[in-house]
Amino acid sequence: MQTLFRYNWMVREEWYKWCETLSEEELLQPRTGGVGGILKTLFHIADVEWSWIMAMQGKPDFEEDFAEYSTLDKVKELDARFRPEVEAFVLGWHEGLERNIFVDKRYEGEKAIDAWGEIMRHIIAHEIHHIGQLSVWARELGHKPVSANLIGRGLRDTLPGKE
Repeated sequence: MQTLFRYNWMVREEWYKWCETLSEEELLQPRTGGVGGILKTLFHIADVEWSWIMAMQGKPDFEEDFAEYSTLDKVKELDARFRPEVEAFVLGWHEGLERNIFVDKRYEGEKAIDAWGEIMRHIIAHEIHHIGQLSVWARELGHKPVSANLIGRGLRDTLPGKE
């Protein structure tokens, strides 16, 4: 679990660096798919990760509007503000948390019941999904995307059995 979170954080940081080569107009341009654009997608990734981690712990959720974070620096600052709390939760993860129950209260009294392990895997898959969208948009712009390869990133020290 921790290996895949570390992988996602590493790739996200590389996307932030990649974004420095684009104009603000390119970062904000509406695009087909995802949540609408490159910068908005990076904001969404950090927001969803943090929101789920806070929700599992019963802590207040993030209620900010993307309009207040519509620059690369602001998105990076927000992510940096969220990361310590997210990372502490991820690094404290253990098998005993897998089956903790989260009750998601939805509109009109409807409830969804999920296990924490399932939510953690959703957070990982969610980011990987959106990173794929960023890769497509990068190619549409004529740029090489960030590598999605997990191999060769030095993550072997966080493989199962070492977590």
